[in-house]
Amino acid sequence: MTSPLDAAAAHARLLELIKELAVVRGKVTLSSGAEADYYIDLRRITLHHEASKLVGQVMLALADDAGIDFECAGGLTMGADPVGTAVMHAAVDAGRPVDAFVVRKAQKSYGMGRQVEGPSVEGRKVLVLEDTSTTGGSALTAVEGVRKAGGNVVAVAVIVDRDTGAKEKIEAETGVPYLFAFGKDELGLS
Repeated sequence: MTSPLDAAAAHARLLELIKELAVVRGKVTLSSGAEADYYIDLRRITLHHEASKLVGQVMLALADDAGIDFECAGGLTMGADPVGTAVMHAAVDAGRPVDAFVVRKAQKSYGMGRQVEGPSVEGRKVLVLEDTSTTGGSALTAVEGVRKAGGNVVAVAVIVDRDTGAKEKIEAETGVPYLFAFGKDELGLS
């Protein structure tokens, strides 16, 4: 398992990389339709050679620190895909069996007809992940898909919380804790 010093160092370095690589300033329209003066492009982090490993370590430590026990990690494609994979690899490095999964936006009408892809989540403790959340919509869709597939959602966790009400909405609608590794204040955003 990662020691507290290692977790703190990973957290600090990931914060540096997010500030350096992912925060884009200027007017943007978010997926929710809302406008913002900045954009946090976390795919620049979750798909980065150094940052991806840190994402896994930081998100695993975040869940551990909150006392969240889980067997599967993933969320709505596409933002959550590399986050789930990073957590899976960090868990394996820590000697823990955690599977990753992907939730499609809608159930397939062909093949196996599944909405949740990967190892089965049925009857298992599931951590729903997202890179960031504005309205909570992606995480809520993922929670619904996992629950329909028989998974027991134990928490929702995001890398960056934009402080736009997603935490409150997700906790109210799902009944599970919402965790985040970084708040927008830590990124110097208002």
